Amino acid sequence: MTITERRAIIGLASIMSIRMLGLFMIFPVFTLYARDLPNTTPLLIGLAIGIYGLTQGLLQIPFGMLSDRIGRKPIIYIGLFIFAVGSVVAAMSDTITGIIIGRALQGCGAISSTILALTADLTLEQHRTKAMAILGMSIGTSFILALVLGPFFAQWVGVPGLFWFTAIFALIGIIILYRSVPQPHSHFHSDTSPVLTQFKRVLHNTELLRLDFGILVLHLFLTSMFVVLPIVLIENNIAIHDHWQVYTYVLLASVATMIPLIIIAEKYRHLKLIFVGSIAILGVALITLSYLHANFIWVIISLFLFFTGVNVLEASLPSLISKISPSDSKGTAMGVYSSSQFFGAFLGGVGGGWLHQYYGIGAVFAFSASLALIWFIFAFSMKSPSYLSSYLLKLKPLVNKEQADKLTDCLMQVTGVKDVVIVTKEEIAYLKVDRKILDKTTLNKCVEML
Repeated sequence: MTITERRAIIGLASIMSIRMLGLFMIFPVFTLYARDLPNTTPLLIGLAIGIYGLTQGLLQIPFGMLSDRIGRKPIIYIGLFIFAVGSVVAAMSDTITGIIIGRALQGCGAISSTILALTADLTLEQHRTKAMAILGMSIGTSFILALVLGPFFAQWVGVPGLFWFTAIFALIGIIILYRSVPQPHSHFHSDTSPVLTQFKRVLHNTELLRLDFGILVLHLFLTSMFVVLPIVLIENNIAIHDHWQVYTYVLLASVATMIPLIIIAEKYRHLKLIFVGSIAILGVALITLSYLHANFIWVIISLFLFFTGVNVLEASLPSLISKISPSDSKGTAMGVYSSSQFFGAFLGGVGGGWLHQYYGIGAVFAFSASLALIWFIFAFSMKSPSYLSSYLLKLKPLVNKEQADKLTDCLMQVTGVKDVVIVTKEEIAYLKVDRKILDKTTLNKCVEML
């Protein structure tokens, strides 16, 4: 990568990370804090935790499309400012209603898809996959750090202090965007941006819908888990200032277990086996928690299994989306996938709060376990994925239809190339390839013949 590309990726990954860190730091501590607020119910607590998912899910795709018209950086500036305002509203609120409004405003700063599009604008085609992987890793790292740092810092500054930290993070993000991220030349990329005309095609793809359902219920599990998990730890005599230690040990163990499983899934091509097995592990963890959440040893074992499954699935689902989505519709497929993820967070907060209020802690875990069973059935019956990767080729300007057809025929003859879509307006060929057998020499010769 060039220095400019590295600078842009580091800057955008930092913005994504600190924003996610701010969103998630309250997860492990909010329930215990909110119980002391006036007129609070478990349902309202769940709503406060998950409401950001509703507003983010509704606005993410529109914001991404708007960025195609008025520019990426203006949308990100606006999104970070709204996020900061929401954080301040939540920090200054002493009622559950005020915090719900603040969290909803946080979600209105829906800039995830715009950051992905800006990353595509600022990187060459051959570096884009690596850049997206760096962004994905930054989000995962932020989530893990948030679960550890939330309880750790809450004992010093309280939950309102965490919201103030979040507002400061957003302002830091604005500074990073101004100082470190270059101004892009406006581009459109089908692999990162949604296209209105492709939504029908994506929404009729049953294999993609299985994955959209999967990410929805996975984030439903996560959000509903944190509606009740802090209470479970307290009831097992773990003081709130020690919760961060529980999360640290459990998450470190789960990440150490996840890494070899991902290697087996991708390198040795056992993706469906690991994917379906991880859903089964989630189900076992949730059903165990529903019956044995009063036993600390079983709580720890279950949390280890739960977060191992979550980490594997969070890594596997985007990979499956990339493998299954049509070459020129990946951006649209990822947009639907990301919106499903945020809607899942909202449903998990509201559903977890409602179940806790009327049926108790065990019901929250039992309901999630039943959804895990449904997901397991859907996943078990899905087709084994083809082990193909997205591959982009930059073409010479002014490619006409005759040249495009000739190039398509040439590329389809290359060993390892399974699908070709040429978008002349973007001057890019979107390929699905088997990287293990791809003949790059012949591939380049096809491009050079233009």
